[in-house]
Formats: sequence, C-alpha cells, structure tokens
Amino acid sequence: MQEFFPPYSRMECIGPALGQEPVGTLFTHACLYDPFTCSWTETDIAVSKGWVVGTGDGYRGRTICDLGGKRVIPGLIDAHVHIESSLLVPAEYARVVAAHGTTTVIADPHEIANVCGARGIEYMLNEREGLPVDILFMLPSCVPATPLDTGGATLSAHDLQAFMGRRGVIGLGEVMNVPGVLARDPGVWEKLALFSLRDGHAPLLSGTALNAYICAGLQSDHECTGTDEARAKLVRGMYIFIREGTTEKNLHALLPLASPATAPRLAFATDDRHADILFRDGHIDDCIRKSLEYGLELETALRMATLSPAERFRLDDRGAIAPGRRADFCILEDVKVFSIKKTYSGGTPVLSYPKKIPVPLSSPMEAMVPRVKDLAIRGHGTGRVIGIVPGQILTEALSFDVDGERIPDTDRDILKVVVCSRYRKGVTGLGLVHGFGMHTGAIAGSVAHDAHNLVAVGADDASIRKALSSVIRSGGGLAASDGKATTVLPLACAGLMSLLPAEDVAVRLDALHERAEMLGAIPGSFMHLSFLCLTVIPHLRITERGLFDAREFRDVPLFL
Repeated sequence: MQEFFPPYSRMECIGPALGQEPVGTLFTHACLYDPFTCSWTETDIAVSKGWVVGTGDGYRGRTICDLGGKRVIPGLIDAHVHIESSLLVPAEYARVVAAHGTTTVIADPHEIANVCGARGIEYMLNEREGLPVDILFMLPSCVPATPLDTGGATLSAHDLQAFMGRRGVIGLGEVMNVPGVLARDPGVWEKLALFSLRDGHAPLLSGTALNAYICAGLQSDHECTGTDEARAKLVRGMYIFIREGTTEKNLHALLPLASPATAPRLAFATDDRHADILFRDGHIDDCIRKSLEYGLELETALRMATLSPAERFRLDDRGAIAPGRRADFCILEDVKVFSIKKTYSGGTPVLSYPKKIPVPLSSPMEAMVPRVKDLAIRGHGTGRVIGIVPGQILTEALSFDVDGERIPDTDRDILKVVVCSRYRKGVTGLGLVHGFGMHTGAIAGSVAHDAHNLVAVGADDASIRKALSSVIRSGGGLAASDGKATTVLPLACAGLMSLLPAEDVAVRLDALHERAEMLGAIPGSFMHLSFLCLTVIPHLRITERGLFDAREFRDVPLFL
C-alpha cells in the first residue's frame, strides 16, 4: 500500500471514525458513487484532516456542508500523462485539470528528462509540492528513446536509482525500447529491476513477441489503436489505458472493449493534450462524457476513471470515498451531461489553493537556422514519404514519384519536413510528409518527441527558415509563419512549457491554430508536428539524421 498524502497518523482517525470526536467537516445528504459495487447510495461523508474517516450516520462535524442530494464521485485519475505536452508548467496544469475533477495524475517526465536529464526530473518533483492535484511520477525508462537518438541526456539505471524512494516516485515509466527488452539488453533489464511497478509501451506488438514483452514484467499499455490489439493484450493480463489526447484519439475505437467485467483492467489516459483542449473540452471528465455519448454506462465509466487506475498503481489510499482514503472527490453539477460543479482535494475545495508562481528551467539551444542549401532535396525517383494519419499517433510509410527540385508539391500535398538538432550546431535532417494540407507558409516547434529537437513543416523554404528562426530566438516555442508575419508561443521552460497563465497559453494556441489553418494546415497540426520525430512509433519518422523506419528500427534513405 502506498500513501502520498501529508503525514497523519491513522491512530488519530480512530476517535473521529468511532464518532467519539467531531470530524473536521461532515458532508451531509450526498448521493455517493461506490466504485466497489458500481452503485449509488444516499449517505453522509465524514472528513477529518484530509481523510475520509467514515460514511453513514453517527457523526458530528465542526463544519457541516449540506450537499442537498447532489451526486458525489471520487476524484478522477489520469493513468498516463506527460505534463510537459500540455505546454503548461505543473502548477498551471494542476489548476486547470483540478477544475475538471482530476485529483491524481500518473505522469512520466520523460519529455523534460530527454532535454535536461536528471535536472529535469528534479524540477518536476519540486514543482509537484503544494498543488491541488497529486502528481505521481513513473521514472522515465528510455532517455534517449532509442540508442540511435541524440538528446540532451542519457539516463542509466544508476541515474534513476538516485530518485527511488523520493516522495511522489512510484514506478518505472513506459518502456518504449521493445527491441532492447526482447534482446535482453543489460541496460534495459537493469532498469526493469528497479521497480515492481512498470508501464509498457508496445504499439502493434503481437504474438510471441508480445508474450515475451509481458514475461519481462511490463504490465500496461496505452498505445492500442484497435480492439483486436487491445483485447490480445488484455487477455494476456495487461492493463489497457484508453487514450484520448489532442491527436491520439483512441476512445471511440477501444470503447467496445469496456464492460463491467473488463472495467477493473481499463483506465482513461490523456497522454498528450494541449492546454487549449484542456480548457475547451476538459480532461478525464471529457473521456467520461464521450464514453456516455458512445453508449457506455456512467457507472462503468466512473469505475475506469477512479478505482481502476488506483488499483493498477497500488494506490490503496484513493479511488473511492471510503474510510481510510483521501478525501478527494467531486460534486456533479449535471449528471446527464456529466459536468463538475466543485472539486475537493484532501477535503479542501480546489479554489482555496493559492496560485503558485512558475519557475523557469533553462535548457540547451544550440540549433541554427538551416542555410538555403541545407534545405535542398537532391535527386529524383521513388521517395519515402511520411503519411499523417488524422487523429492517430501512428504514421504511414508512403511512396511517391518525387523530383527533389519540385518539392514542395502542394498539388499532391507533399511537403518538406526539417529537423534541426537542438544540441549540436548545424546538424539538419530532411524528409517528406503527406497529410498536413498546407498550401503556403510553415509551422515549427521545439516540442518534438522525444529528443525535442526543432522540427518544421512548410510549403516554401523561406517560411520554414522564418518559423525556425522565431523558435530559436524565443529559446524554444511554437511558431506559424506565412513568410512575412509570424505567430509565436514562447516556451521558456526547457523549450517545452510556457511560463504564462494557462488561460493565456490557450489564447496563444488558438491564435497559432488560426494562423496554421490559414496556411491550409489540418486540425491539431502542432501536435502532429511534434510526433513526426517519435522513433518508437510505427512507421516512418524523421530525425536530425534523416528518415527513420520504426518497424525496421534503422535509418533509411529518402529515395528507395
């Protein structure tokens, strides 16, 4: 059993739990959701020093809060997220998601670790303190993501071991190096030995390879895109996190897997969700609303959003409103559309938490604007082209007849994609991408999973250079340029997160998306852009070295 609530002796609970002493706050007339039985009960909730000490009759409270029959549910839990991908610092992220009913997130800080190494993990651990959301970390297992990638750091098992036992650290984050696991790479297995709680990452893995991966001790997966894949992993004992991010939208496809029987092994995850989506659509509450629209019963969806992730991560102190558990809960405004009226964290209303002043974290920025000749694609023939799959993190490996001198080819939607090393001056990789839809201009960013080099896609070289220049001058950020005017969101914290209030980040993102759409770009273009470099996801990717085939796990030439 793991407990991360501020120390409070359980012995002190006995008097209030017996009704011999008044509790701090007695919440009366609650219609309480019970995730153990997936049912509702009219009852009172007794809370003392941040803990639920009892439910039912026989309690006195120093403070009485009459809920008037409102429905009350446990605080929502996100089973897998990268806070950095929201573009918000932890304090602002917590403030936003708490308003949507989230009280616990299981985060993997591998984005900032790839840029800043152990210093980035230390930053995230320090920033979690004093927030209305309990941020629990799974230590990043793959920094860099693959042995071929060059980022800002390399973290060994010895480096990770220094964080074991730290408050807020609970396990090993998504093990993306599937080939390393199966090849019994000593460095990978040293990391697996650190924790008994281990998250997996195995897109499209099947058959004996999947069996072997699970035998290695990997317990969960959030990369399933179809029910056959998810069911194959579920029946082999894995927990399945149903993901609904900005571009990784798997909820509709995977929800047929959900039932009262499977709900204990299923949970919701947002993984990568920008600040504007968090503001407009919500967080785990959005996953619940969509699940109801797709026909899932509310009680089953709530089980997946509360007790299921708590049990998966062995967090016996949350996931339900029951004796001996954290007083994390939400009052519903309207159950029909599932909206949150008020969120309590440790028995305290979220709005009463003070706003935390963001702290910046410096990061390497050696990138240079590529010269005109660096952007030239020479040759012609059958070219490998990265194919964007709308609403998915996967890409397609396409091939087109290509003449380098006629790129970009906006008629066929074949654009140039450029990666500039953040860590080494003058290192640039070139590739081709289909599916962005841009007819002019360029977009660029310093968020490029997982090494977080600078990446740009554009319909002309001048705009590409202009957008990259704006990102570099900002010390990291997102930019959209038509060659003349440029819209920029600076990301001053490690080139990944903004120091602005969440509301301002959302407004800036809206302006970026508006500019990108004027250039013809598809919805969610900046999130799609950020994943073009992710070498652990099939199929074709782009790095500062050039094209990378994730299925063959090697660099490949642009022309076949």
